[in-house]
Amino acid sequence: MSFESRITRLPRAFAPEVGREVLDHLPKLSPPLGDLLIGTAGSSPYLAGLIETQSDWLQEALDDPDAAVAALLDELPNLAEDELGRGLRIAKKRIALITALADLAGVWPLERVTGLLSDFAALACDLAVKAQVARQIRRGKLPGQDDSDIATAAGMVVLAMGKMGAGELNYSSDIDLICLFDETRYAREDFTEARQALVRATREMSAMLNERTKDGYVFRTDLRLRPDPSVTPVCLSMAAAEQYYESLGRTWERAAYIKARPAAGDLAAGKRFIAALRPFIWRRHLDYATIQDAHDMRLRIRESKGLGGPLQVAGHDMKLGRGGIREIEFFTQTQQLISGGRDESLRVRGTVPGLMALAARSWISQEVADSLAEHYRAHREVEHRIQMLHDAQTHKLPVNPDELQRIACLMGSDVAALTDTIAKRLSAVHELTEGFFAPDTPAASEVPEVEFDISICTRWPSYPALRSQRAQQIFRRLRPELLRRLARTARPDEALKALDGFLAGLPAGVQLFSLFEANPQLLDLLIDIVGTAPELAAYLSRNASVFDAVIGGGFFADWPGAGPLQEQLAARLAAEEDYETRLDAARRWVKEWHFRIGVHHLRGLIGAGEAGAQYADLADAAIQAVFPVVVDQFARRHGPPPGRGAAVLGMGSLGARRLNADSDLDLIVIYDPDGAETSDGPRALPARTYYARLTQALITALTARMSEGRLYEVDMRLRPSGNQGPVATSWASFQDYQRKEAWVWEHLALTRARVVAGGESGLGEDIRAFRRELLRRSRTADEVLGELRDMRARIAEAKSPAGVWDAKTGPGRMQDIELAAQAGALMAGSAAREVTEGLDGAVRSGWLAKTDAQALKRAYALFWSVTTAARLIAAGPVDSNAIGEGGAAFFCRSTGYDSVQALRDALEQAYEDSAARIDAALAERDAA
Repeated sequence: MSFESRITRLPRAFAPEVGREVLDHLPKLSPPLGDLLIGTAGSSPYLAGLIETQSDWLQEALDDPDAAVAALLDELPNLAEDELGRGLRIAKKRIALITALADLAGVWPLERVTGLLSDFAALACDLAVKAQVARQIRRGKLPGQDDSDIATAAGMVVLAMGKMGAGELNYSSDIDLICLFDETRYAREDFTEARQALVRATREMSAMLNERTKDGYVFRTDLRLRPDPSVTPVCLSMAAAEQYYESLGRTWERAAYIKARPAAGDLAAGKRFIAALRPFIWRRHLDYATIQDAHDMRLRIRESKGLGGPLQVAGHDMKLGRGGIREIEFFTQTQQLISGGRDESLRVRGTVPGLMALAARSWISQEVADSLAEHYRAHREVEHRIQMLHDAQTHKLPVNPDELQRIACLMGSDVAALTDTIAKRLSAVHELTEGFFAPDTPAASEVPEVEFDISICTRWPSYPALRSQRAQQIFRRLRPELLRRLARTARPDEALKALDGFLAGLPAGVQLFSLFEANPQLLDLLIDIVGTAPELAAYLSRNASVFDAVIGGGFFADWPGAGPLQEQLAARLAAEEDYETRLDAARRWVKEWHFRIGVHHLRGLIGAGEAGAQYADLADAAIQAVFPVVVDQFARRHGPPPGRGAAVLGMGSLGARRLNADSDLDLIVIYDPDGAETSDGPRALPARTYYARLTQALITALTARMSEGRLYEVDMRLRPSGNQGPVATSWASFQDYQRKEAWVWEHLALTRARVVAGGESGLGEDIRAFRRELLRRSRTADEVLGELRDMRARIAEAKSPAGVWDAKTGPGRMQDIELAAQAGALMAGSAAREVTEGLDGAVRSGWLAKTDAQALKRAYALFWSVTTAARLIAAGPVDSNAIGEGGAAFFCRSTGYDSVQALRDALEQAYEDSAARIDAALAERDAA
């Protein structure tokens, strides 16, 4: 399409006679194009001059501006070194002219205008830096480098920062650059000489772009965004820069690197450097502390630039002023910094793409994103017209009435309409963003009139989390709201003591307090947890980052199931670079989901049965994702698993898919060498040794304490021969043992076995089929029930119940009913794993009456509800006098009883009744 056919708007001429004079240089233009040039030249002295000097090129360029620009950029790399400076300056004029006309006429959208300016800046930097590096190479100042290294600028890279980095360069912008070099390209003894040469190349590149000649200039360059610019050279090594950011980097530098991109020189080295900075830019956890940093920066800018006070359009700074471009950029970048460490989809450079990404992930509403994007584009158009007047690097609307009239003419408007529109947009942006940076804080009168124990509050400043001045400042703002919510609890003093324990355990407070300040609804959740579940609160104080998951999107969505969880964790682990970081990533991920299950259970969103299944799904996903990582790591040294590999069996509660918040994992590893005697790797091992060590590696991966704690406790005692047997059992040995040597109790345990991970090449299906076949083999009722009687006696002798709230161990309690169910499954030859199905098997086998089975099912459901609640609120035995109001309410809510006493009575009655029914069934069998 031609330029003319795409015109959607035209500027007006402030001085029509000037526009007509300029048009004389292009007499062959059609009327619409003539009107465009009259309006442009008649309002912009700078563009009038460009039209005159570049009229020959412009005449043809207006036929097809895209092709003209492409040809212009293609010609530049072919210029000789002595022609490059002039060629870049002429190209800059032509790029400035065609982008202005396309912008004013609406032929190109804003993104095309700013993108072309950014692309030209990157090309100009690339040609300039390579030309200067080439000079240093020819002069022998870069040891070890020759002409073949010019293409990569001898390891030097120019990072585009700010608007250039984001592809959003404004019409008359300077370009923010950071120049670095890859020190690994040079021998240690050559480092100083190479750095000096690259510093010279940087200065000469900057001069080539900066200096004004009779042909103009290319770009004003700003090198001050580099680390500590007052004392560092204009080009420094990547190692030095990385060390600076890791130790001294500030929030504004993190924000700057959101938009950073390698633009010139050694682009591959630049990408590696930015990848190395990811932990600095994108914090692992939600980083609400950046809000205060950004707010402080905004205030400093306003103060230093004198931009405070009431809003007036004339003289207003469209970039830095109230409601301006920088407000939208700060709003977007700050939210990206908060959440981008957890959500890679937010790591985009552009402002509008950033807003859309935030809305897509529900960090902001789509309405807010659309509104700010519209205002941003409108602000940028105004900014461009300000700069089109005189090619001046300014963002301020003129105070002079004639100059303001020129701006209005370039916008195709009049001054009154323009200033009214701009004022409304500035106010709208301010209203949308100001509350995010400076939310309202409660007045002193709103603090509750509850007499808390002041001695508790006065010791808070001594806690590690409140020792820094910044943490104290945030907490002072947070404290009134915190106390008000404490005052609304059933027992405020009790909740205050629980909160005190939480604060005492926090190692740091700035990030967490900032998160609470930005999301006050989390305070209710915190108080609910600390007032109900001290063990969960203690865990939170050590792992406060799990609060990120609450506001990370989808926290209250439906449970995804084991399959999607495993896929999600596998993708998370694949994104990490080494074994240790993968294991730590698994720990972080599991803790967040574990926390979610606990919160859902605590708040009554799911019942005890659902919680048990979800904890099991989580454990499945963890093992399924971690096991391949362990195998891959082990195989690097010892080769791939010989034969058909290994399968991990879940036993006990894991096998039955019923875990609680504190469950360990009962595992068995079965392998099949399938005739292979050794592995095939750098350090080959005999098959038996290979799988024994692989199993130990898996246990370590699951149980070792790392920086993020441990995943699970693991119990391997249910393997053949218990602790005396090998940690991994061959498939042939497992079958032989189970058929010939296994005790009845081991077959009872097998009723709950389940292949959890591994088992490829048919091994998993073979194990499942063998288990079904083995359990179908009839055992006499006398054998099974005799073993059941002996096991009950041994358990009773070894361990007594730890009070009425210990619903697991003791006559008539959970373990007793589970054993009865396993016996029922074994007698019925059933492969079912659930307690309810095992009890049905006991009915079918004629051992239990149907009424007894139903009573035991009801009792087991009650005991499970009590156990899951108890494990969530306390690690050890539950003391009903110490669980507090919240704990008592949770117990009652979980079990459906009105009071703790009623629940206690029901438990005691159920224990007695269940034990009596099992005893009676066994006695009746003995008598038969």
